[in-house]
Amino acid sequence: MDRFISRTIISLLLLAFVTVVIYVFPLWLFCVVVALFVGFAQAEFFRMVEGRKIFVYKYFGTVVGSLVPLVIFAGYSLPGMKNLEPLLIIAAGLFVFTLQFIRRDNARDHLVSISVTLFSLFYISWFFSFFMKLRLLDNGANLVAFLILVTKGADIGAYLVGRRFGRHELIPRISPNKTVEGTLAGVLTGVLLAVTAGRGLTGFSLLHASLAGIILAVIGHVGDLAESLIKRDCGVKDSGPYMAAIGGVFDLIDSLLFTAPIFYFYVKTF
Repeated sequence: MDRFISRTIISLLLLAFVTVVIYVFPLWLFCVVVALFVGFAQAEFFRMVEGRKIFVYKYFGTVVGSLVPLVIFAGYSLPGMKNLEPLLIIAAGLFVFTLQFIRRDNARDHLVSISVTLFSLFYISWFFSFFMKLRLLDNGANLVAFLILVTKGADIGAYLVGRRFGRHELIPRISPNKTVEGTLAGVLTGVLLAVTAGRGLTGFSLLHASLAGIILAVIGHVGDLAESLIKRDCGVKDSGPYMAAIGGVFDLIDSLLFTAPIFYFYVKTF
């Protein structure tokens, strides 16, 4: 119960902070906050991976990962630097290979080291940086708020219902605490929030709000399971020490890593 209360208090404080970041902070400061979330999440990811005795370039990966949202913002502010984040990731890939050439140990884990380092840039940094792309769209602040509201609302609905009424485990080998009942409740919560807030925040029709709610709730749950899979593979319960009361920064943003890019393309397409 103490953990539940502490999680609730911290979640409310985070909600207030995120609201200020979205609606009060200037664009450059919003970008800095996104970069900080990326940096902390990547640091936790590399910490977990090192627990598996996998060699990674954690400092290089964390710095480059944090630069991706900054490069996106620079492209918005300076038209000559538009769409440079893929070039940054490609350059990072080349540099990671170069770093392998100068390793002094007779290592046999080059492929794993390269793959894990680059994976973190795509999975954490690039995916989460779509928050910056969303914020730069027309009505961007409300779109970001809608995305967080529906995705995290679905998370909360799944957690509360699963904790109280969950009887049937979903995928126990990956996440023993997730249940079928909780998952269904999470999807329903996401749809209700999307329909309720969709018109006011986004101007979506009832159909598009409903579709967005289903997509974000389902994919957010997949993102949560994906991070749980990584944690189980690394043999840890929580992702890291930052925001430890709620499991870590990586735990906090896991469901948003897939929903952010997918919602961006949904908005751009429809």
